[in-house]
Formats: sequence, structure tokens, C-alpha cells
Amino acid sequence: MNVLAMNVLGRIASVCCLIGYSLAAHAVSEVSISVAHLEHTLGDAKDVALKVQLNQATPSVSLQAALKPADINTQHKQEVWTQLNLSCSLPTRRSIEAVRCDNGQLKSARIDLPFSLDIKRLFHGKQLDVDAALYLKSGSFSDEAGLHAAEKLNGAMTIALKRAALGWQWQTTVDWQAGEVYWQPFYMESGGHALQAMGTLHDDVLEVKQAHLRINRVGEMDVDGAVRLSDFKLLDLNANLPKLNLGAAYPLLFKPLLGNTAFNNATLDGSAALQLKVKNTELQSFHLQLNAVDVVDINNKFAFYQLNANIPWSYDASNPVSLSYARGSLLNLPLGKTDINAEANRYSITAPNIRLPILDGALSLSNVSAARLHNEWFWHLSAALEPISMEDFSTQLKLPRMQGKASAQIPLVTYNGGILTTDGSVVLNVFDGTATVTKLTMRTPLGIAPKLNADIALRNLELGALTRTFSFGAIEGKLDGDIKGLELQNWKPVAFDARIQSSPGKYPKKISQRAVENISALGGGGAAAAVQRSFLRFFEQFNYGKMGLSCRLRNDVCEMGGVESTAHGYIIVKGSGIPAITVMGYNQTVGWSELVARIERVIDGNSKAVVR
Repeated sequence: MNVLAMNVLGRIASVCCLIGYSLAAHAVSEVSISVAHLEHTLGDAKDVALKVQLNQATPSVSLQAALKPADINTQHKQEVWTQLNLSCSLPTRRSIEAVRCDNGQLKSARIDLPFSLDIKRLFHGKQLDVDAALYLKSGSFSDEAGLHAAEKLNGAMTIALKRAALGWQWQTTVDWQAGEVYWQPFYMESGGHALQAMGTLHDDVLEVKQAHLRINRVGEMDVDGAVRLSDFKLLDLNANLPKLNLGAAYPLLFKPLLGNTAFNNATLDGSAALQLKVKNTELQSFHLQLNAVDVVDINNKFAFYQLNANIPWSYDASNPVSLSYARGSLLNLPLGKTDINAEANRYSITAPNIRLPILDGALSLSNVSAARLHNEWFWHLSAALEPISMEDFSTQLKLPRMQGKASAQIPLVTYNGGILTTDGSVVLNVFDGTATVTKLTMRTPLGIAPKLNADIALRNLELGALTRTFSFGAIEGKLDGDIKGLELQNWKPVAFDARIQSSPGKYPKKISQRAVENISALGGGGAAAAVQRSFLRFFEQFNYGKMGLSCRLRNDVCEMGGVESTAHGYIIVKGSGIPAITVMGYNQTVGWSELVARIERVIDGNSKAVVR
């Protein structure tokens, strides 16, 4: 019910009682008043019809009026009026007491709010002293934009208001008994929620001396504080939430606010507790505790089990904070038991060392420092990846089984303004060679569409181990590679300049017939067909002098190249010695999705040479 309607009801009740007593003294049994239009700072009323009847055992008053709040902008649309219908019984003695309105209704095209009103008291002596209750019965409303709506809403509200030495004293209760409400972005499908509050109103400051809020199945909270009404500025606040049911709170309160983050599609179990203090508009302290929390992403991006946290914070003092979890996973990689200890000092957090067990190794972070400045987070750290089994790593990520160990050193990682960058190089030891990542940056790493940029250099990768891992056919030799200007959007490549080629130096260089077929399948050449048609089919492997393949990806199209160009294509494998073979490529442009599909078919062992 809007403020204009409440104001009208209060004034009508008192005026009608005074009219009734005056008319009764002059033996008048009925009076009717009609007003075409009324203007007020709260809004307008039109077609007002008031009737007072005194020739009954219980005097009564009825009112019909069309109402329009002052804040409705009707400049570019049809005027929106809400019809008020009200019928009340009046007290039989000369005091403003026991006014009952059992069949009230506010109705428009988008509003249907049946209600009853019980006014126990309006005045005490000559002073306003309100004690009233409002009951809503199966109400519904919606707005044109679809941002706010309710159905089958039942509830009760009481209000007590009286003058004090300075301003007003007030007390209220709200009991949401049943019905569903959508108030963007929140949706509450049932009732069972309640609020009790009391305080004062002086000038434009609303002070809440005591309030208790209960949200069904979620938790209860005690609050006191003050709000400046002119700009709705929170001046002071003390809040205590002793036990919050996260399983119920996440879909109701948290998920609607996490739509553009990585945490918007998860399940939560466990509980939390929070104490919060604001003084003179500034946050002074809070204390957050998490108890036996399980958080699991539905898409298996991450999971943490038996998560516990103790995070005290104060504006005036530093505090130790701790966080631990029994186990978890990140992108299907198992995480072991972890304990994190840090120090919070106003708007900064520091930790000398954090060790995060992953598979049979760990990610070790050192010199961790984070600070919040100008409403943004800034942080930096150094990291080292302790040796991790590539066999376990590839199995967990459902990749072709790799051998060996992977380790890395990251001298410095920084996060500034939503962008994560690395200074120096990230070095991975894989396939008896190295993979070095430089110029690594990530934008919105925790958003729903992260972006990554990097350069990658591969040096001296052992082709025997590499081709065995990916079931490509046997190749002996070493491989170098450079991927410059790599750009990923939502973890999918959209641009890069890539070239792989034989490492310089002297070492055995042999390639099997199956590998020739698979390379030919990637390049679209006819070399494999030549093998099948000639005496070369009697050899299981061949010598080569050098090999290489390049791809320049733009607009989902890959411009292909090899170690040398020819009049009609490019050379992928250039033979040397006896027996030798040269593999040609003829498709100089190929769709990226088609190239990926060719690679997948080759790895799966389901492809023969693509001969055009």
C-alpha cells in the first residue's frame, strides 16, 4: 500500500469521526461529500466520494477515490490511477478508537490489494498517538517493466507512532505470512518472514534502536543503527547474524547478485556468522566465520569441501585471519588439505607463504600482498609449481596420457584494475624440454568471459615422448615452437601467430609411415598417397632433414605454412638421406574449427590422409 493511500486513510478516519459526532448532535442521519479533484504534495486524488451513515446501530463511513502518487511520470504515457474503495465502522462514543475497515481495496490494471484496517487509537488527548494494524489478503501487483511483482500475498503490519520530546517515537511489526514476490533481482517464493523494530524519527534521521529480522529457513539478525532519509545514507549500524544457513541463503540472496561472476552457478552447504559495525558512515569492523561449508560449481569448475574460515577485521587494528579446507578440486584437478594464515591490516592483507597441494605436487605462493585502494583490489605474489605428475595431470583433465613431471617458477604475479599480469617468465619443464610463457595477462579472470593474452616459446621438446603421448605415430627428433600474440576469449583461441619446427642441432631424425599419414591429414597434401603407391610403402620409417608447420589465426581462419614455400603449397617435412620422404601441404587456408577437428581425428586414430 503506497504512502498516499495511508495518508488518506488516516486523515479520513479522524475527519469522519469528528463529522459523525457533530452531525449526530444535530440529529442528521446521513451526509455525502463529493470532490472532483484534490492536489497534495504526496499525490493527487479525483472522483472522491465520501458518505457517512449514522442511522444504523453502528455508524459507518465509505470512501471511493482514484489516487495517483506524485512520483508517477505521466508525460509520455497514459495516466496511472489506482482506485481506493473503503468501508469502515465508526466508534459509538466520542473518541477516535476502534475504527475498523474490513473491506478495503486498492485496484488498478496492475494492482489488486484487498486489505483490512484496524485503528485502535489515533489521538491521546490532543496529541497524535497512532496504534493501528493493516492486514493484506491475497494481494498482487506488478509493474510495466516486469521488475517487481507479487502473487497471493498475505501479511500483517502494525504501527505505533506518537510525539516525543524531540521528533517521533515509532514501533512496527511486519509479518509476511504467504505469497511470492519478485523484486529484481531477488525472488522469494513463500512467506514465513518477520520483522520487529522500534526507534525514533528526528528531522530527517531515522534511528532504529532495536530490530529483529527473521528470514524463513535462512536465519535471524539483530540490528540497530541510523539512516539519513534525505539521501538514504547509512550513518550507524550494529548487526549480528549468529547463524546463516548458506544452503538456503545462496539461491535466495547471493546468487541473484553474482550473475556476472564465476560463482553464479554453484551449490552451498554449511553455515556462516557475521558481526558488523558502521559508525559515522564508515565501516569500523566485521567478523566473518564460515563453518563446515561445501561449495561446488555445478559445471565442475571448482569445489571446496569442509571449508572453515575465521576472518576478523578492524579499521583500527591488525588481525590474524585463517582459512582451511579438507579437500577440493579446480578444473577437475584434485586439491589436498590446505591451511592458509594471513594478517589483515585495515585495507591490506599479507601472507609470507601459502602452500596449495595439487595432485602429487603443490603450488607454493610467497610474499603475498593485497590492498584495496579507491574501491579496487591490487595484489602481487611470487609462485612456484612443485613437480606434478603429468600422467596424473593429463588423466584428470581427460587429455592424452603424458609422461614425466611438470614444474614452474613465476617470479611475480600482479593484479591491478581487473587485469592479472606476470613479470618475467613462467617456465614449465615438459617432454624433456621447456615451455616458457611471457607477456601473460588475464582480464576479468573470475568473470564469465575471461580474456587471456600471452606469448609461448617451446624449446627442445622430445618428439618421441610427445608423439607417443598423442598417438600421432613415431617421430624421433626435437621440436621448437613459438606462439606469439596468443589471445583467448572465454578460453577459446581467437588469434595467434604459431610456428613449430625442428630444433637446431645434430640428433636422430626419423618419422614413421603413420606419422606421415597424420601430418598429411593436417596439411591436406598428397604425400601419404605417394607412400601407398610406391616402393616406399615397404619402409616403416623415413629420414628427414627438417619439419615445420605454421598457422596464423585471424577471424576463425588459419593461414597455413611450412618450412619452405613452393609454387603450389608448402613443405611440412623435408626428406634427407635414404630412405627419405618429403611431405607437402596444399591447403593454405583452413577454418580453425576444421583444423581442430582434423587434429582430434588424428589423435583418436580415426583419420587417414586427406587427399585432395
